[in-house]
Amino acid sequence: MIRFRLKELMAEKSFQEGRRLTYEEIAQATGINRTTLSKIANQKGYNTTTDNLDALCAYFDCSVCELAERVKEIPNE
Repeated sequence: MIRFRLKELMAEKSFQEGRRLTYEEIAQATGINRTTLSKIANQKGYNTTTDNLDALCAYFDCSVCELAERVKEIPNE
């Protein structure tokens, strides 16, 4: 499963800039709907477009591997 690290990147940028970063601010800067950003950050297994990934990478000045990571799913026993 792919896990997005949006919350972590937001926390890092907030710390670096010394202010609170909101989904609304990111939405305005990237053109990604605020609801979509919330789903990327909070919904397990959310599927988004490569355009959204590209916009977020540009906003956070990071690579895709810093924005998303693959985690092994543990099967239910």
